[in-house]
Amino acid sequence: MHPAYSVIFFTTASGAGYGLLVWLGLAELLGEMPSNWWFRFMAFGLATGLVVAGLLSSTFHLGRPERALNAFSQWRSSWLSREGVLAVATFIPVALFGLASVFGLFVDAADLWAVLTIIFALLTVWCTSMIYNSLTTIRAWNDQIVPPVYIALALATGGILFCGLTTLMDNLGAGAIWAALVAIIAGWILKVLYWSRLDGRKLTLTTADAIGLPKLGRVRPIESPHSQANFVMREMGYTVGRRHADRLRTYTVIGLFVIPALCCLALLALPTGFAPLFGLIAILSAAAGVLTERWLFFAEAQHVVSLYYGAEAA
Repeated sequence: MHPAYSVIFFTTASGAGYGLLVWLGLAELLGEMPSNWWFRFMAFGLATGLVVAGLLSSTFHLGRPERALNAFSQWRSSWLSREGVLAVATFIPVALFGLASVFGLFVDAADLWAVLTIIFALLTVWCTSMIYNSLTTIRAWNDQIVPPVYIALALATGGILFCGLTTLMDNLGAGAIWAALVAIIAGWILKVLYWSRLDGRKLTLTTADAIGLPKLGRVRPIESPHSQANFVMREMGYTVGRRHADRLRTYTVIGLFVIPALCCLALLALPTGFAPLFGLIAILSAAAGVLTERWLFFAEAQHVVSLYYGAEAA
């Protein structure tokens, strides 16, 4: 599949934003929320800003962006519609939680707003993952491990943002660092497992299956379906070389998991004066790593329609 930059930005930005909201909710419930007012203001602002920017960027992938509101009406059958509905609904508890945490309003129900924020944020990320997981025509996405990977990466990037912001504005507790380290390692394990399942998947569908003549064995078209490249070939037939994919996987592991994990260990071992530096390095490295990961998520996916355009198996 051709990696659309608007969707890449949408899934990474909104995932990190929702992940940060989950971390803020957990910090509130566990009594670990930094007391610094500027941290709270910046954290809620960054989380909601990432979510809004991601949702707005997703509309650029639509053929008719002005009709985006129509997507909300199909919530009974469409994961895209469910995601949209939940994304909008999430702003209600987030706004109340933010007012309680930042401005001291509705503080008696702060824990309730935190719990609702966590639930709605995780459900929205889950729906985003199901948009791709539900597509049986793309076997790389139609895998039960895809939703857990989306959740894990949202929590990992959100945890990195939480710790990074805290190092810049407040004292970062060891508990938050260990929690972020666990989230990073969990995301690492799940992503490597996804790649292993992707590489081990047998491609059983052939051109003969595509044209309804599976009993004839190997089938080769006499002529190509089109004399020049078209939309389907550009969008559905995009491929990335195995050598390039392996290299980009390595970059993903280093940027998204290894460097942030090492930064967490450094935060635990070194004096607090170094904390802002390692927090910033972790954020920048994770941003580059998750963008690479999401680009690969699309580039390595093969649509079965490619069987009509020269692919030997899918």
